[in-house]
Amino acid sequence: MRFAALDKLLALGRANSLWPMTFGLACCAIEMMATGASRFDLDRFGAGVFRPAPRQSDVMIVAGTISKKMAPAIATLYDQMPEPKWVVAMGNCAISGGPFVFEGQYGIVEGADKFLPVDVYIPGCPPRPEALIEGLLQLEEKITGSRRFPRVEPQRA
Repeated sequence: MRFAALDKLLALGRANSLWPMTFGLACCAIEMMATGASRFDLDRFGAGVFRPAPRQSDVMIVAGTISKKMAPAIATLYDQMPEPKWVVAMGNCAISGGPFVFEGQYGIVEGADKFLPVDVYIPGCPPRPEALIEGLLQLEEKITGSRRFPRVEPQRA
């Protein structure tokens, strides 16, 4: 109980300085790169610095189709990340295998949660950059327990 204020401060620092790993597997990676560009500007949320190495990252954004050959390499990169670490599954392929799931398929993993502890799911094929920003805001909310920006409800026609 004594360290509750310190824990809140640490969580706030972690949530406002997420360092995602540069890691794209398929077409969702293009949307992830667009999110880091000037039009969407992830730097406003403290997540604009994509890191080239797992030891410098605390967020793994699995963006795209996961083949069974690639899954062990993804797990190794996850294991190399320092604690605390989080995983974001971006796109239908990373969530459930996407359009590649059919009877008799043998080369695609049906979701990152089969071998990684996924914290946030971002649906779409591919999801828009705004969806990735919302996913990172959800991750911040999960870390701190509160939301920095209010949710915007879609307008009805």
